[in-house]
Amino acid sequence: MDSVASGIQEPFDLIRLSLSERVFVKLRGDRELTGVLHAYDGHMNLILSDVEETIMIVDQPEGAVNGPSTVNIAKRKMDMLFVRGDGVILVSRKYIKWGAALSMSY
Repeated sequence: MDSVASGIQEPFDLIRLSLSERVFVKLRGDRELTGVLHAYDGHMNLILSDVEETIMIVDQPEGAVNGPSTVNIAKRKMDMLFVRGDGVILVSRKYIKWGAALSMSY
C-alpha cells in the first residue's frame, strides 16, 4: 500500500492530502476547473489558485430535438477562485485530458 492510500481513512482525507497540489474539479453545468487547492471546508467550498476553467456549451438548432448539435469549448484563466461547494461534483488529485480514452491517474 502506498503512502497516499495509507493516509486515507475517510473521503475528506483525500482532499486534505491534495492541499497545495494541482487538482481537477468537475462542476454542475458542464464546467471543469484545474488549479492549486489552498483550502476547503465541510461543504466542499474550495479556494483554488492558478485556475483554468473549461466550459462546454452545447448548441442545438431550435426545433431540432434529435438533430445534430455543436459543442463549443470556452476557456478562461483566473489567479484565484472561490468555488461554492454545492456545485462540486468531483475532485481528483490528477487528471489526464481527453485523448484516445478518458483516463484518470492516481
